[in-house]
Amino acid sequence: MPTATASTPSAAADPDVKPAGRGRGSGRGRARPLRALLPVSVALVLLALWELGCRLFSVPQYVLPMPSDIWRSLNDDSALLMDNAWPTVIESALGFAVGNAVAVLLAVVFVHYRPVERALMPVALFIRTIPIVAIAPVLVIMMGNGYAPKVAIGALISFFPTLVNMVRGLQAVDKQSLELLRVLSASPWEILFKVRIYASLPYLFSSLKIATGNCVIGAIVAEWIGSQQGLGYLIIQTTYNFNTPQLYAVMVIASAIAIVFYALVGTAERLIVRWEAKAP
Repeated sequence: MPTATASTPSAAADPDVKPAGRGRGSGRGRARPLRALLPVSVALVLLALWELGCRLFSVPQYVLPMPSDIWRSLNDDSALLMDNAWPTVIESALGFAVGNAVAVLLAVVFVHYRPVERALMPVALFIRTIPIVAIAPVLVIMMGNGYAPKVAIGALISFFPTLVNMVRGLQAVDKQSLELLRVLSASPWEILFKVRIYASLPYLFSSLKIATGNCVIGAIVAEWIGSQQGLGYLIIQTTYNFNTPQLYAVMVIASAIAIVFYALVGTAERLIVRWEAKAP
């Protein structure tokens, strides 16, 4: 006796069914290299135009070196550049850590004690308005030519943006969540660690990304005033010697340091802020 078998429509026969691996995720995976390729292509085109323009118009090397001259300096002077890059990296990293840590702690105090905020925020704003070039000599005179004044300047230049953003983030708490915790008799510290910290993280990381470049600038400015090592010291020496290719090579190294710091902060943000956060 023949048995009837139930026929089920196959995925291949149905034109509306998409094969596995061809969904939205794979499309995004293919789009990522394309997004990275665009800025790289633009940068290469600009470098090629720069090189071509210098050759066509015979621009003197001491006025504007060609990218090939800068690349040659990066290779020939790599040992000198690295020896002076490490002090700047240390000063920038310490200034970044100190300035942002103090800013976060002070923001917590401001949120919980409003009279302290009203008293100290104008002082912080006043210090922020003083040019860093004017503060640097004072700190060098007070602290000497070691790491201390460079770290202090890096901390000062990173401090204020993080303070303002962190205060705003700690206050950007959902009112319903705040009322619920107060109904449950939660202490201010419980509210801080259970609600306020999470609400402030997008704001914090936005300011940390700004501070990654600021701390490097602060360390280099401090090295201009009084130092025997570092990228700032090397900038002064190459300027006096009219060694323009090496000067541009120093700027490339300084930019690379700031980019690495920015990438580290961006990676930390992706690992920590894993929820859909509203952009500040």
